[in-house]
Amino acid sequence: MNPNKERLIEIFRSNVKGRIPDISGRNIRHDGRRGHWLEERFGVSANADNHADILGYELKNETTSGKTTFGDWSTNEYIFKIPPYNSLFSGSTASEKQNAFCQMFGKPNEAKNGRFSWSGSPIPKIWQYNSFGQIMVIEENLDIVIYCSFSQDLRYNKFEIIPPQLQHDEIQIARWYGVANPLLSRRGKTLKDKLEDKFNDLGWFTCTTDSIGAYDKICFGSPITFENWINLVDSGIVYFDSGMYEGNKRPYSQWRADNSYWNSLITDCHQ
Repeated sequence: MNPNKERLIEIFRSNVKGRIPDISGRNIRHDGRRGHWLEERFGVSANADNHADILGYELKNETTSGKTTFGDWSTNEYIFKIPPYNSLFSGSTASEKQNAFCQMFGKPNEAKNGRFSWSGSPIPKIWQYNSFGQIMVIEENLDIVIYCSFSQDLRYNKFEIIPPQLQHDEIQIARWYGVANPLLSRRGKTLKDKLEDKFNDLGWFTCTTDSIGAYDKICFGSPITFENWINLVDSGIVYFDSGMYEGNKRPYSQWRADNSYWNSLITDCHQ
C-alpha cells in the first residue's frame, strides 16, 4: 500500500470514523454541508483550483441525491459570448446575455415566478435530440458540442423565441474542448486537463456511512483517464447536468454519474 493511502486511512480512523457530521449553521444544501464537514476533517481547505484534494487523491462525498459530480466544468464556448451570434443576445454584460440565452434555449419555471433556466428537460442527452431541438455530440477531435436544430425544435412558439438568424439546423450553442485548446491560453483548459488534474494522480476516495449516519468506512478508486471518461460520456453513463438559470451569473455546469456507477469503481475499503 502506498504511504499516501496509508496516511488517509490514519486520518479517517482518527478524525472521521464513528462520527456523525455536525452540519448545523452551515448555509448550503444538505450534501454540500456534509461534504464541507468531511473536507475539514481531512484538512482540505476550500479552494477553486482543479487539482486532487489531498495527497494525490480526490475526495468525493457520499451523496443522498443518487448522483456524484466529477466537476463543475463550464464550456469553453457559449453562443452568447462569441461571434458571430453573440450580438443576437440582449444585454451589455455577459450575465445579461446569459439571461437572454436561458430565455431563448431554456424553459420557464412556474414555481419560480416564470424564471427561465437552461436545466432539466432543455439539456440534451448524448446523441439524442430533445423537444427543444438540442443534441449533444462528441466530435472526432473529442470536443463535446451541443447543437440546436430549428427543424427539431418542437416548441409551439419557436418562431417567436428564436431570431431568424438562428432558425437553421446544427447551430452550435456550447462547446467543451476535449484534448486541445485551439486558442492556447484563451477560453480555459480542456476537459482532459480538468479531469486528469483531479482524478489521474493516485485516484479518488470516499467515506461511507452506516444506518445512523455515522462514518464507518473509507473506500478508494483507481485513477481515471480522459480516454475512459469520454467513453463513459459516449455511452451516457457520465452526463451533463446544467443548473444555469436567469438572474445568476454562474453557469453551474456539472458533469455527473449515478452513485451506482461510482460504487462500481471502488477497489478497496478500510474500517
